[in-house]
Amino acid sequence: MMHHQQILKLQTRGQSLYPITGAVGEVVNQSGVQMGLCTLFLRHTSASLLIQENADPDVLADLESFLAKLVPEDARSYRHNAEGPDDMPAHIRTALTHTSENIPVSDGRLVLGTWQGIYIWEHRRHRQLREVVVHIAGN
Repeated sequence: MMHHQQILKLQTRGQSLYPITGAVGEVVNQSGVQMGLCTLFLRHTSASLLIQENADPDVLADLESFLAKLVPEDARSYRHNAEGPDDMPAHIRTALTHTSENIPVSDGRLVLGTWQGIYIWEHRRHRQLREVVVHIAGN
């Protein structure tokens, strides 16, 4: 069994969903693995990984709007506010979503559905440097 690991670094520009499907697919291609599993792990507690529709941007906008209503940025509601009013809501949003994903690899490619894309979901308002560990195992 082969293993390949690489860290992708992405500079976010604030709260939004950032597509990383192409970058992850390139790592899979470089790995040489034809059949196996791609594990993604985001090394942060105030951002998430998401597999979601990649065709209609309204889906992503609606997700962002919904989560903002579910976990509002109201400094009076949280004790932890040392890093600003968006920090604790970002931690809660991450706790409700994912920091890792597993995607099968077949014929040297990610086995995503037709309308699926991989995103980093930045929950902080300001620029952040985010790191995703991409680990591919297989033959």
